[in-house]
Amino acid sequence: MARLPLSLTNTDERTTITGASYALTWSTGPRGVVRSPYLELRDRRGDRWTRLCVLSSVHTTQSPDETTSIDEPAVTRDGDDVVVRVRTSSSHWAARTLEVRCTPDAIELTLVAVGSGDLTDVTVAGGDGILPTGASGTFRSSIDAASLYVPTPTEPVAFMRPATQAASLGVVGDADPGRVHGIFSPPPLTLAWSRAAAEGPLDPPDGPWLAISLRAPVDQLRFTALRYEPLDGGFLLRLPYEGHTVVDDTWSSPTVVLRPVDGAHHALTAFRDDLVAHGLAPSHGPHVEPWWRQPLFCGWGAQVARGGAPAPDLCTQELYDEFLEILHTAGLAPGTIVVDDRWQHEYGTAEPDPQAWPDLRGWIAQQHAGDRRVLLWWKAWDPAGLPAEECVTDAAGRPIAADPGSPAYRARLRAIVARLIGPDGLDADGFKVDFTQRAPSGRTLRTAPDSDGVWGIAALHRLVAEIHGAAKAAKPDALVVTHTVHPSFGDVTDMVRTNDVLERDTTGEPVPAALQLTARHAIVSGVLPHHPIDTDQWPMPSRAQWLDYTRLQPTLGVPALYYLERVREDEAITADDLAEVRASWDDYRKALG
Repeated sequence: MARLPLSLTNTDERTTITGASYALTWSTGPRGVVRSPYLELRDRRGDRWTRLCVLSSVHTTQSPDETTSIDEPAVTRDGDDVVVRVRTSSSHWAARTLEVRCTPDAIELTLVAVGSGDLTDVTVAGGDGILPTGASGTFRSSIDAASLYVPTPTEPVAFMRPATQAASLGVVGDADPGRVHGIFSPPPLTLAWSRAAAEGPLDPPDGPWLAISLRAPVDQLRFTALRYEPLDGGFLLRLPYEGHTVVDDTWSSPTVVLRPVDGAHHALTAFRDDLVAHGLAPSHGPHVEPWWRQPLFCGWGAQVARGGAPAPDLCTQELYDEFLEILHTAGLAPGTIVVDDRWQHEYGTAEPDPQAWPDLRGWIAQQHAGDRRVLLWWKAWDPAGLPAEECVTDAAGRPIAADPGSPAYRARLRAIVARLIGPDGLDADGFKVDFTQRAPSGRTLRTAPDSDGVWGIAALHRLVAEIHGAAKAAKPDALVVTHTVHPSFGDVTDMVRTNDVLERDTTGEPVPAALQLTARHAIVSGVLPHHPIDTDQWPMPSRAQWLDYTRLQPTLGVPALYYLERVREDEAITADDLAEVRASWDDYRKALG
């Protein structure tokens, strides 16, 4: 279908660019953008989405970046597109320009700075400056929407939230307050506004909708998060580079894409399609080996349920043999066993703990003889046992994380993977990669002496790529499972795990596990539609919810069983419960054919 052309109209006082489903308009002349730095973005009905602020900031460790003057927008044609360039004088950069590219169906914002500096925070759709009116400080774009779709699990659970609430999409997080947003790491770097108010944390309301996404090659995603920062009816987007990206000459930011869409799910598919169209994500999924789709048993939930010691201390060969006996007695035949945290003596070096696993190679061989594959749980980033010169370190020289920018570490990592996966080593069948949200973060952190300084999301991609590539080199049908839910990670992961279940919404009400994981499935399938999904099962708040989700799992992806004896201390799992799991698996396998 031919693209509808853009229309460009000028009057003495106003310029308007009209696309298929939007209009961008601004006042011209001395009382226009040079004095009031806003472009109005409206939908096809004429309702405003935002007063889009043309101020941006590219802060550095050397100095902050503030705007001192704004030029009249320059408008040119570029094929089917109309390009608006707004040059702003900077307190730091020799030149700085916001390029607003209007295509028939979207608006694209790219910031270009000329000069030198080590990037800290970059802000788009708002920034710091001084206007001719005398107003100064931080300026933001307006929020003329009611709700915001955030495609990453958080605690409180809030895929839908008011548009005046903040959001963070990135690779740093944990279970501490204000940091529970790393369950997908990275998640899709896209958000979406709706004009309708959300009625709950899960269900997107009616539109109209406007998607806000980020486009860049994955090796240029050298920030730790995309942050949506609202305040008093305004917002800006912040990219924290944390001083680890050096600019010397011309630098271009990732492109912010504003696109009218039909709904929240369309925001996800449009994000993926855009990356694929620009050659920034694979158009296809992995070659799926038949064994990958077989039901799996992961020992973590069963370890926790045993109690009596910290769960990692219960990852032993003896206990896993007991788990296998329970599975056999119940008639459950998983195709894959995940040996979870922690079979390693030290996380960073990944040598089996001889006290816990006296013969891990022999145990894996026994599973192969029983037509079962074995995945080893892998804790990403952990530096335990690694030399400091291969790590990101703090100001005191203490290792904080393995450094994928270090050639020495990457060589070590490839050797470790070959030892674990190769037939001359343990002969395992792949990895469950966890803790990708533990990416190092901080301005005072230092990369390894031989590192190229890669940081943020780009560093995580390189880390996972090394694991994935080395696993495939050792065993071509190896399976690498991650919770990296971003289309540009589609080439370094084979299966996507929906990850840990959370608890309550913003009102304090419990959110059923099955509903949470259904919402996550929609996100994963929207941005990685050709990848199999590990449906996970940890943690389940009750036996009833565990059974409900067990029934649902075959419709969402590969069934994963975590519990064998009890869900909680006071809720034992019965033989009838395990029989229901078996029946669910039987039906799933019949559907596979």
